[in-house]
Amino acid sequence: MVVFKREDDIFTSGHTACAGCGAALAIRTIMRAIGKDCIVVNTTSCSEIFSVCFPRSAWKVPYIHVTFENGASVASGVSRALKAQGNDHTKVVVIAGDGGTADIGFGAVSGSWERNEDILYIMYNNGAYENTGIQRSSQTPQYAWSTTSQIGEEVRGKQEPIKPMVKIAAAHGIPYAASASTGYLIDLENKVKKALNIKGSRFIDVLSPCVPGWKYDPQLTVELAKLAVETGLWKLNEIENGDINNEKITVQPSFKPVEEYLKLQGRFKHLTPDEIKIIQARVNKDWGR
Repeated sequence: MVVFKREDDIFTSGHTACAGCGAALAIRTIMRAIGKDCIVVNTTSCSEIFSVCFPRSAWKVPYIHVTFENGASVASGVSRALKAQGNDHTKVVVIAGDGGTADIGFGAVSGSWERNEDILYIMYNNGAYENTGIQRSSQTPQYAWSTTSQIGEEVRGKQEPIKPMVKIAAAHGIPYAASASTGYLIDLENKVKKALNIKGSRFIDVLSPCVPGWKYDPQLTVELAKLAVETGLWKLNEIENGDINNEKITVQPSFKPVEEYLKLQGRFKHLTPDEIKIIQARVNKDWGR
């Protein structure tokens, strides 16, 4: 692993992200792994707001801000334009939140995977539309509070489980789909570097805790991201060439009780012991325990 100095960063300090922002930590690590020979397509999201507040920018590479829904479409055009120029070395990278990927932008994303566009698409997953008011997304966990999944006597937060984006990506038959976490930055860095050496569509889903949306102490960002993995709630995996039955687990969980993860977040403070048992049972089932 290369040891970086702050002055070597491509995604620089001085941006306006919240203290403890998991997305900022993820993006800094991602850009260190990618290097300068790239073009970044960044959809509307927290990362766009805190990184390019005119007239300043935290990016030291060519950067394009696009709307929520068309990150994959714009990146497809950039990739094909580079190929038309004979440039087969500059990497095209989409960095987008879960709202612009799994929800609003999903049609364009799915289309790019179906065409196997030569794009590295990275979704930093903070589990809601954090930038626009903490509304629920398809990546909001089951039973979590958000401003559009309130807590009542009968409806207890969001009712649906998260959309399994890595499996959905792999089902398109793309060369590489993986998940990562800001709690395991070396694993994230290794997966980005691996993806860069593959042609075609690549997708990485990065768990990125959000302080205001998840309601936790900012100093706990890395601990929370690790606990999600250690409890088995967030799986660190790789699926290559669409072979869903040959999933590789890159970090084995120790299966700590899910309550250790849930109790640190205000978005889960309403959970009853029975609801925690339901979440634990789902984890056990997912892992065949």
